[in-house]
Amino acid sequence: MPRITIPDSERFFNRHLSWMQFNQRVLEEARDPGNPLLERVKFLGITASNLDEFVEVRLAGLMQQVEHGNREPSADGRIPEQVLAELTSKISSFVYEQYECWRDELVPALEDESVRVLGRGDLRPEARDYIENFYTKTVEPILTPVTVDPAHPFPHVLNKALCLAFLLKRKRRASQIYLGVVTVPRALLRLVRLPSPKDKVEYVFLHDVVHAFAERLYHGYEILSAAAFRVTRNSNLYLEEEESRSILESVDLQIHRRRKGSAVRLEIEAGANQEIVERLEANFRLSPEQVFRVNGPINLSRLFNLYEQTARPDLKYRPFAPRELNLKPGSSSLFELVRKRNILLHHPYDSYATVVRFIESAAHDPDVLSIKQTLYRTSENSPIVRALIEAAAKKEVAVVVELKARFDEASNIRWARNLQDAGVQVFHGVVGLKTHCKLALVARREPDGQIRRYAHLGTGNYNPSTARFYTDLSLLTSDTHLTSAVHHVFNYLTAHSERSQYSPLFVAPLNLGRNFLALIERETAHARAGRPAFIFAKFNSLLDEKIIQALYRASQAGVRIELIVRGACTLRPGVRGLSSRIRVRSVIGRFLEHSRIFIFGNAGKTEVFLGSADWMQRNIYERVEVIFRLRDPVLCDQIFTEVVAPYLADTLKTRVLMPDGEYVRLHGARRLAHLRNGHRFNVQEFLIEFTEGRQNLDSVPPVPSFLKFRPPHSSITESA
Repeated sequence: MPRITIPDSERFFNRHLSWMQFNQRVLEEARDPGNPLLERVKFLGITASNLDEFVEVRLAGLMQQVEHGNREPSADGRIPEQVLAELTSKISSFVYEQYECWRDELVPALEDESVRVLGRGDLRPEARDYIENFYTKTVEPILTPVTVDPAHPFPHVLNKALCLAFLLKRKRRASQIYLGVVTVPRALLRLVRLPSPKDKVEYVFLHDVVHAFAERLYHGYEILSAAAFRVTRNSNLYLEEEESRSILESVDLQIHRRRKGSAVRLEIEAGANQEIVERLEANFRLSPEQVFRVNGPINLSRLFNLYEQTARPDLKYRPFAPRELNLKPGSSSLFELVRKRNILLHHPYDSYATVVRFIESAAHDPDVLSIKQTLYRTSENSPIVRALIEAAAKKEVAVVVELKARFDEASNIRWARNLQDAGVQVFHGVVGLKTHCKLALVARREPDGQIRRYAHLGTGNYNPSTARFYTDLSLLTSDTHLTSAVHHVFNYLTAHSERSQYSPLFVAPLNLGRNFLALIERETAHARAGRPAFIFAKFNSLLDEKIIQALYRASQAGVRIELIVRGACTLRPGVRGLSSRIRVRSVIGRFLEHSRIFIFGNAGKTEVFLGSADWMQRNIYERVEVIFRLRDPVLCDQIFTEVVAPYLADTLKTRVLMPDGEYVRLHGARRLAHLRNGHRFNVQEFLIEFTEGRQNLDSVPPVPSFLKFRPPHSSITESA
């Protein structure tokens, strides 16, 4: 058979357009009547929040490339100007769909359930009295109306702040038309709950309340027209760390600059007066294609308020109680258990309280001598940070706080300063690299007088709040191979002390990429030699060209490759002669899929790896990441039976990436009948029921025959 050659530009999808497809899949969940109604509202809010971050970082970055004349093509052959034009069109279409979903699907469905968001003209007399009192006592005291004239320049509008623009004319004499601007207070909820009968739930948007009483703000003016608007600004941080005296101070400064970044998008009500639009365009220096007229409430991400404020459990997912680790009373019982065996937790099905307890036990146990931990993102009132602060009074505590975790910089700066004030040694990692690995290391004096180290290694952040709706994996271990390697990683983070190898860990940017490529090439060699070979991987994004090219070579050699990629994926699967043995799926459901799992068949001696890194260039080369080998055959079998098999069996929340770039829902698609086997299976709901004891693993359809766990001859075989 002649070799099929495929141009490089056709081997890759565009990363930005692929990300838009991911957000489209989230929007599908908002439009799916099979989901509880308020959960659909929440999904719509998520799409808006996702798009905000994409616009202020990715789209803004593309605009800068175009402005600077960059014509270097990306892997898919497009130059920045082409990508920007196509992306702008895609975003415009997506925004139209978002508001169509809200206006034509969710609002009528909510009204059928007696949940209403009212306009100013729909209020009953008692509701009008209520909002007038609310406005007078709560809103008006914190409003600052501005009329733009030579003495009053256009006010600085903060990034993503909701505002009202007014066309004004003085009443007592003929005059020019002025522009008025009022910022809607961020301190107040965007939805105001109204008094209503017991069987009804009614709200009004805060900006409608401000609009209703605007004449009180502009005495002596006639209000000719009004429109709500919001400006999104470039939110990239630009740091010259080598020249910085303190990374903390530099990030703090850049956060303030971010609030004043260049405008990249204007959202405004569809019915806005054209003069208002033109004045805002001119002020923010925007072109017409950067203006999005929306037929509905500005900033759909505020629909989270509707979800949170509406006490209708019948319109939300059924709550469930995660599995708790049964421990004997006493602070040292967790260490006793981990000393006897490794513990693998699958969140949120397994409670994250076990990880919190690990840190709290270390803080309170008098036999613990030191604690070391990384912090990338954490919750507002973090029990983990509180435990570290308490521990600092009695033992050595060192914490590596990543200050550049996007949009969490301000809270991380606050945590860093609080930790420092408490006596914790605070570090900010290696200059030029984000610290993204999830590690905690505890040194404890045992009853026999020996010092033993205990570690937590995870795929997700130390955030008990997000751990309730992110899927992640945690390993608690006292394995000396792993704990010693984790110790060396902390030396790298705090002293930039590099070693030639960190086995059994892969550490980015030092050797993670090289080791992953070696594992893929090893599978390729096995396949060429006629030995069993497969690759299974589950992670967030697949963008690294070297990894993708290696996967193509593996597929051509006969390696079967199953990938579950939640978000952006630039690999083109299922192409004859290139990637016919590669299948890519995406699972979007109740929980955000965040765990990273990598499995290599290795000619029957299967190896399982977990960690913090996706197959993206930034994870492999621009961050400190850690991938760890799961060495315990019992836990490897647990990964196969409780994670891999259920996810590959899913038909209801899975989409399959086709060679043309389209994502096709698995259930009901004729072209994917060979994958369905006639069953309906929701992996996340199954795992909830399995956690509750209402399901067993026998009900999971079998995985493909080639994808079986065969433990290696030795549980301590070193990895590549």
